[in-house]
Amino acid sequence: MSRTILHADLNGFYAAVECLFKPQYRRVPMAVAGDPSHRHGIILAKNELAKARGVKTAETIWQAWQKCPELVLVPPRHDKYYEYSLMVNAIYGQYTDLVEPFGIDESWLDVTNVGHLFGSGEEIADTLRKRIRTELDLTISVGVSFNKVFAKLGSDYKKPDATTVITEENYRDIVFPLPVETLLYVGRSARQALNTLGIQTIGGLAKADRGLIARRLGKIGEQIHDYANGLDHSPVTSAADGQGMKSVGNGMTFRHDLAGWEEIASAVAFLADEVAYRMRRYGVKCRTISVTIRAPDFNSISRQRTLGTPTNLTMEVRDVALQIIKQVWNAKKLIRMLTITGSGLVGEQTAEQLSLFGGENARGKLERAESAVYQLRERFGRDAVKLGMAKQP
Repeated sequence: MSRTILHADLNGFYAAVECLFKPQYRRVPMAVAGDPSHRHGIILAKNELAKARGVKTAETIWQAWQKCPELVLVPPRHDKYYEYSLMVNAIYGQYTDLVEPFGIDESWLDVTNVGHLFGSGEEIADTLRKRIRTELDLTISVGVSFNKVFAKLGSDYKKPDATTVITEENYRDIVFPLPVETLLYVGRSARQALNTLGIQTIGGLAKADRGLIARRLGKIGEQIHDYANGLDHSPVTSAADGQGMKSVGNGMTFRHDLAGWEEIASAVAFLADEVAYRMRRYGVKCRTISVTIRAPDFNSISRQRTLGTPTNLTMEVRDVALQIIKQVWNAKKLIRMLTITGSGLVGEQTAEQLSLFGGENARGKLERAESAVYQLRERFGRDAVKLGMAKQP
């Protein structure tokens, strides 16, 4: 039986939420940046006017300013984005219990078995677009397809506020002409490797010899070759199907490769703040912090450190992550992607009991300070208080 999968992507989500509170941002090129006071901060989202000027997500502020000197920068308010993400996914959940978030602004929905209630996949997508626009004043683009990979391609195909249907009959016409890097999991290094084989498009990948792709790219090569041919059977998994939260992580692939400790530290500070904030939201602390670094050549390295005392403190997550990176990485080498993850999660009450044997007195002031910061952010927004970042060598 053919499935009906939707991929819904909130358009310029962070920027769109900011425009809800300050509508004047809709009239100027505007972007949400990780640290607007620092030229090495990262662009997290942009509005349509900034997009038209060439501003791109995950590039540095100084790159964006080179393209658009009048760009208005706004600090992120993750509490608001989290709040609206929950509201959007709650609407999705009124149509199916199979909703799988893919980050804060994207979700897959399996609506295979609800057509008799709500109509075709395209009709459900259009209904969702209308409801979210009317009820929340946000827009989504939705891909409708027979698998998750092509549904995601569909949501990227036409923006903003659009529905694209990719079927078993038309996918060659829509998907095959697209650049190969638009396919899920084809990063820059994979694209370059495929380009050396003369493969520029998804259609070219689909028609290529699978064994050749596997020899060049390994297991990921087999996977993306299957994806190009529409062979993706991965299920849409509801969060309720999980066996409990095992980790809290945050990662980012940068359009501008990071170079030097200043840029690396800026990225780590942003990622660590998000990981720590989410752990506090969930009422957990982590016993282990891990870092994954990916170079532009697609090679990755992962390292982790087990802590003496469980933590959800931004400064501790940040400092441990930086220590890990400094032990394994030469700052002169470029970084394409960074991920920071807290694992070995325990409840805050359990962590407090464990910390009685881990030198709690030495860190009590930091605990209280960050708790105060967290409470202020919950009340007044994430940009109400900023945590400092130590100068890096």
